Amino acid sequence: MAMRTTTLEERVTILTLAIAGHSDRDIAQRIGWKLSTVRKWRRRGQRGGRAGLVSKMGRPATGALSTFPSIVVERLRALRQAHPGWGPLTLRTELEDDLSLAGRSLPGRSTIARWLKEEEFTRAYERHQDLPQPASVSVQACHQEWEMDGRGYEKMPEVGVVTLINLNDRFSKVKLLSYPCLLGERRASRHPNTADYQLAFRLTASEWGLPDRLAVDRDSVFSDNQSKSPFPTQFHLWLLALDVDMVLGPPNQPTKRGMTERGHQTWQQQVLKGQTFVDWEALWHALQERRAFLNQRLPCSTLGGIPPLVAHPEARRPRRLYRPEWEDELLDLSRVYTYLGQGRWFRKGSNIGAVSLGREVYVLGRDWARKDVEITFDPTDQYLQFYAPDGDKKKRLPIKGLTKADLMGELGPLVQMDCFQLVLPFTWDEWRVIQLCETLGDTT
Repeated sequence: MAMRTTTLEERVTILTLAIAGHSDRDIAQRIGWKLSTVRKWRRRGQRGGRAGLVSKMGRPATGALSTFPSIVVERLRALRQAHPGWGPLTLRTELEDDLSLAGRSLPGRSTIARWLKEEEFTRAYERHQDLPQPASVSVQACHQEWEMDGRGYEKMPEVGVVTLINLNDRFSKVKLLSYPCLLGERRASRHPNTADYQLAFRLTASEWGLPDRLAVDRDSVFSDNQSKSPFPTQFHLWLLALDVDMVLGPPNQPTKRGMTERGHQTWQQQVLKGQTFVDWEALWHALQERRAFLNQRLPCSTLGGIPPLVAHPEARRPRRLYRPEWEDELLDLSRVYTYLGQGRWFRKGSNIGAVSLGREVYVLGRDWARKDVEITFDPTDQYLQFYAPDGDKKKRLPIKGLTKADLMGELGPLVQMDCFQLVLPFTWDEWRVIQLCETLGDTT
């Protein structure tokens, strides 16, 4: 059985907690390692800094297969190059079946795995680090927490392929909005993007005010779900700047957002099923019209058979007022800085020493090529700090893509314009701009 070893992330965590004043016993309980292990890496980190956190375990620098015959190494290399998908167990089994290696000493599975890593036959590994999440709360008031989600695609004759972006208030059960996002005329040619979800949220907030929290799933608009060390998305950072906490639901557990999942069915049965619409605007009007019925007339079983706005008329009163033309003033980047200051991200340097964080690329230099890089954020001057744990390399670069204009997306230029004119026929992006502009007071 392979011996379990600490990861670089765990060692960094040990040192970070120790510097913050936590005892060895407290750290051991927090991260699940023995007291002796915590003490060992805490002492090494205090003596040698991050360079002291690099494990010295493993075979000598001569390589994992240095003690095996060259014919074994050559055969292993040929097998791997011919079959890039074969792992250590498959390769070991193939060596056992190779008659030309009969009677020779063969490496074990773990040794082959180390060799694959040394020879760079394995993909880069990103250490795991979850984003900070807001504390769980018991919802006690209207607009304390909303749920937001996109329904599955549906082809509507004369309209196209749409997905309904639905928002609901958790406390009052009020259906705040169902927005038909157009994805294509005959088939879905795209997915709902950040601009689509921002538009749906802005339309809702313009009518109902801003919530304290927004619960979402792990769609790529809300979460960097391709990384084990995710950086906040543009949508997440935008909400933070608006002083709205984003609550990520657990992966693959749609029942945790049961109200929204049931709401998807309600909208489909009440508006879409068996109906046709002459165009997108007719569908949008039908959704708005039916919303009044669902909130004011249709009995809600979870509210004792009373319609949501009848049971909770206070939902009509916003907790915090919002208008798109006020957004530049409402955004407070200090909230974003504070949040990012809690984060820690791990990346692997590219062949030219570049790393990707969020939507931006940072070039650190060729000395950082293929090295593990730890990244933190300094909220005092908005610089990212890059560390190479296997040495004393440090670098500081200003963070990119974090201005108000960056976070506002397509709304930013609109609030600065006195007038505009779009050319017919409109694209979907232009329709979305029109929807934004219709919420901007006297803008024409």
